[in-house]
Amino acid sequence: MIDTLGWLSTIFIFVVGLILAGVVILFFIDRFQTADAVRRNYPVIGRLRYVFSELGEFFRQYFFAMDREEMPFNRAQRDWVYDAAGAKSTNVAFGSTRNLDPVGTPIFVNCPWPTLEQDAVEAGSLVIGEGAARIPYDAPSVFNISGMSYGALSTPAVRALSNGAAKAGCWMNTGEGGLSPYHLEGGCDVVFQIGTAKYGVRDKDGNLSDEKLREVAAHDQVRMFELKLSQGAKPGKGGILPAAKVNEEIAAIRGIEPHTASISPNRHPDIGNIDELLDMIAHIREVTGKPVGFKTVVGAYGWLDQLFEAINARGIASAPDFITVDSGDGGTGAAPLPLIDNVGLTLRESLPMMVDLRDKHGLKDRIRLIASGKLVTPSEVAWAMCAGADFVISARGFMFALGCIQAMKCNKNTCPTGITTHDPSLQRGLAPTDKAVRVANFVEQMRKEVGVIAHSVGVHEPRQMRRYHVRIVCADGRSRPLDELYPPMGAPSQAAA
Repeated sequence: MIDTLGWLSTIFIFVVGLILAGVVILFFIDRFQTADAVRRNYPVIGRLRYVFSELGEFFRQYFFAMDREEMPFNRAQRDWVYDAAGAKSTNVAFGSTRNLDPVGTPIFVNCPWPTLEQDAVEAGSLVIGEGAARIPYDAPSVFNISGMSYGALSTPAVRALSNGAAKAGCWMNTGEGGLSPYHLEGGCDVVFQIGTAKYGVRDKDGNLSDEKLREVAAHDQVRMFELKLSQGAKPGKGGILPAAKVNEEIAAIRGIEPHTASISPNRHPDIGNIDELLDMIAHIREVTGKPVGFKTVVGAYGWLDQLFEAINARGIASAPDFITVDSGDGGTGAAPLPLIDNVGLTLRESLPMMVDLRDKHGLKDRIRLIASGKLVTPSEVAWAMCAGADFVISARGFMFALGCIQAMKCNKNTCPTGITTHDPSLQRGLAPTDKAVRVANFVEQMRKEVGVIAHSVGVHEPRQMRRYHVRIVCADGRSRPLDELYPPMGAPSQAAA
């Protein structure tokens, strides 16, 4: 017994000695280094500042932030997605925690005679590319998965999304990283996105390859092609995939060198004006036979009038089959802070503008509009439908469905939930089979609750909602109908209807 105590005492003294020696070494390192003033003035103790700063983001999320305080998504928004994805009740008690006074808050106007449940229907399918593409797409779901590249997302994350999309009957956008086997695994409809680097459909010089376009289009699951002109979180900047994420498989799919940062050009080098954009759309549609559209963030908007004028001059068959309108507050795996914070109009302003310009030129039945950007709850999706969107897509909403905890580590290959990392030990935590069910649950609950809002305002299904069905809180504290703030082209306000 005495020997054991003596042995433990020796070990204890040795460990304490090592700790003290380490503190002394750190003291001299901090005292005589010149790069950090805090550590120089407060040796050793100054290092705690960085530890607490690192831990602060987690403490704020769990202990200090109120339900509606956090950015970019607050706890109430995340909890709704978690509950919907987990097939739990999304009902709440007592009253709303949302402050309805801030400017921009949408308030839906309930009808005195809401649609009876037996008369309500879900938003039906809508054809994209009819009259222009040889193989138009009859899109079955009003709510779908936005572009997230394989590479930015992990293998199990893409597999879960693919299988979940198939279960829910919605489409999945590949993002600009090319088509992987995991996108096809579940059997869902796929939208192939062509980014500025033409990943997955480029030749050895980085130019668009018709041969590879045909190879991608040969997959029956690939239903449409989307040219990405710009993205909400980084308009004017191309994709950024750190070298740590570019393994051999991802490099082969993209057509680039492995273990090298994948940096896309800040725009398509071969698309510099409206004519070149329409020529490219026509070319891809001719080669693939499938609907082709483009994704953009609206900033300058005079060019949109010119675009629609050019379409009518060429003939409406020359039009893009769809336009995806992304919001200036959209998400990304990596982007410069100034672009994330201050470049590009938000969807609240740009979507009604795009709808009005399209309709003014008589292209409503030709060009479908897809709304993208921070639309993760039914009220946000319903607002987009009121504004005039034909479809709504989400990326970060589906990340929450997969289990994202908003750790903000997407660009560091250290995602704790395995969604945006290629570290096998972290990917292990994401079980694709289980998460696919959550993805499907999220889509189904979203469609259901957007329908609940539609029925409350007195229509049978979400696409029948109009701008006069939602009011927006203004700076004077009063709300005004959306069709008064953004009058549809050639149509009087129906706020009193």
